[in-house]
Amino acid sequence: MQYISTRNGRTRPERLAFDDVLLAGLARDGGLYVPATWPQLSADEIRALRGRSYAEIAEAVIAPFIGAAIDRPTLRTIIEGAYAGFGHAAVAPLKQLGPELWLLELFHGPTLAFKDYALQLVGPLFEHVLGRRGARVTIIGATSGDTGSAAIEACRDRDAIDIFILYPKGRVSEVQRRQMTTVASANAHAIAIDGTFDDCQDLVKAMFADEPFRTALNLSAVNSINWARIAAQIVYYVAAAVALGAPDRPVSFSVPTGNFGNVYAAYVARRLGLPIAELVIGTNRNDILARFINEGAMTIHGVEPSLSPSMDIQVSSNFERLLFELKDRDGAAVERAIAAFRTSGTLPTTEGEWQAARRLFAACRIDDERTRATIAETWRKTGELIDPHTAVAVAAAASAPRDRALPMVALACAHAAKFPDAVAGATGRHPELPPRLADLLSRPERGPALPNDLREVEAYIRAHARPVMKPKAAGGAA
Repeated sequence: MQYISTRNGRTRPERLAFDDVLLAGLARDGGLYVPATWPQLSADEIRALRGRSYAEIAEAVIAPFIGAAIDRPTLRTIIEGAYAGFGHAAVAPLKQLGPELWLLELFHGPTLAFKDYALQLVGPLFEHVLGRRGARVTIIGATSGDTGSAAIEACRDRDAIDIFILYPKGRVSEVQRRQMTTVASANAHAIAIDGTFDDCQDLVKAMFADEPFRTALNLSAVNSINWARIAAQIVYYVAAAVALGAPDRPVSFSVPTGNFGNVYAAYVARRLGLPIAELVIGTNRNDILARFINEGAMTIHGVEPSLSPSMDIQVSSNFERLLFELKDRDGAAVERAIAAFRTSGTLPTTEGEWQAARRLFAACRIDDERTRATIAETWRKTGELIDPHTAVAVAAAASAPRDRALPMVALACAHAAKFPDAVAGATGRHPELPPRLADLLSRPERGPALPNDLREVEAYIRAHARPVMKPKAAGGAA
């Protein structure tokens, strides 16, 4: 398995192996890595996953994306360790809410959000590859809430890694913030930025584009720009679909998304051969993705705070991966389109590209009022407390046109206790944190608040990162 950048797929066909892509995160030309060719799972291979454990399904799904970079026994051990501590025996259980409406619970990991399902695997993958190469890296990332805590939890106390996470000051929930700022590990740093998530994301991209800084600190990324994150997220779509009858029965999914990584993983699952009938994108008031799918125009508006802050995003980084496919893998065309998007605030796309996207996805905008109503209605009808992001998925599933005879799975991307005020306001019930996090609100916090200034952020990271060695190449480049 080899990978190419979304910006050089044809013009400068650099090809990297999985372990090199894992450590690089973002391509040096600014693009995102994707497989040079798509692996396939046959109907018989999907059928053979019935009754298998989550770890076994993960191995079958992820192994083709890793190829020869990690041997199968080692990969199996890493995967089994990654999911051993999750709080439910099924790891990602399904719960029925109504006729052919299911909830996929993705909050049984250590930080109570779906990001754990990828990052608890990515952390030990980093440790394995770095240990084999005798190297260390500095991971930097931006978070709209959940990625940061999951990444810190996955990378804390690892000798080969320093991790710095940027988050928008005052725009994440208190639980989300404290899950980052109360981690007392010398290698883990949470930095509040005076700005939006998009500002944080732009700072990260600028640091990767600063070649001397990137080289000196041996930067890497664990945001969803890192392909390993996408590969790990494919697993729960496969597991849920198989449990509901795939490949002999198509399944639909409703995905709350801001940065497009989670729903893009579902798109990849479909590319692999998983029979997905409908893929519904649920957005909040920051609805750039819904506007594009429904109206054909991807135009940046200001980021507005909402009840579902992890989706308060206007520049969806992972959309570039889909754009690469919509433009027939023409990396030069992608690079021109992204440059124009940054300059004008509108992504140039053709009628054909828009129609192709509409055939792949449906999309619904769910505002705060509808989100509250869905939390309340779900509690009243089922006794389930759901967080605002999950409510967006449930509401979008109800709104999107679909075949009502087929199962629809709404992704429950966070535990209700991560957003207690919103849930209590809608239901009158205050969701409690699990016992292992019961003292979270009393733990001491640490970490600076910095302006939205690249020089100041880089200076802080330089001052607090430990000396690094550049990894030796693993022979994956061609």
